[in-house]
Amino acid sequence: MVKSSVGARSGLWTPANVITVLRIALVPIWLFVAEGSAPTSTDGFSLSALVVFLGYAFISLTDKLDGYLARSRGEVTTFGKFLDPIADKLAVVVAFAYLLEVGMASSWVLLIIVAREFLVSGLRMVVANEGVVVAASNLGKWKTAVTMVAICGLLLCRVLPPSSLEAGLRTFFDVLVWVAVILTAWSGVDYFVKCWPYVAKGSRG
Repeated sequence: MVKSSVGARSGLWTPANVITVLRIALVPIWLFVAEGSAPTSTDGFSLSALVVFLGYAFISLTDKLDGYLARSRGEVTTFGKFLDPIADKLAVVVAFAYLLEVGMASSWVLLIIVAREFLVSGLRMVVANEGVVVAASNLGKWKTAVTMVAICGLLLCRVLPPSSLEAGLRTFFDVLVWVAVILTAWSGVDYFVKCWPYVAKGSRG
């Protein structure tokens, strides 16, 4: 019994899960730095905006790192499956709230993303009552990847002074944001379909 208890503890705090927790802790720190950054310069690169961009890029890359470690080390845990989506949601929602504040994102984007997360969180609670954990699908992973690339792109645009290059990049990443929104809605529907048997079972009960 002692051996089993030790194994449970070591299985919880794997390197992948530690990185996920670190990613969650970094999000409010990033927001604090971003809120204090100076506006983009009109005659050159913005150093403070560059720091904000690099910080978010680092947070985004840790998402890939913890997933790689969990799979390569055979340490995929229920705790990790639960915590990793929370870290992703926090990083995405906070970033879009910041981009909305600085006038680089639409309130509709934030609404759709937050509504999807409320839906998924509610469904997670329903299936948890059945003892079921629904891991992130490939569609959900693509949604997260495209969303974070779009956010990084918009943050990169804030580094650049106004120019044709900056305008072109801004247009490209604005379009990519809406691609991410479509994937977000699609993945929400996909998650609902997967969880529907448990939702329907609860309603009959």
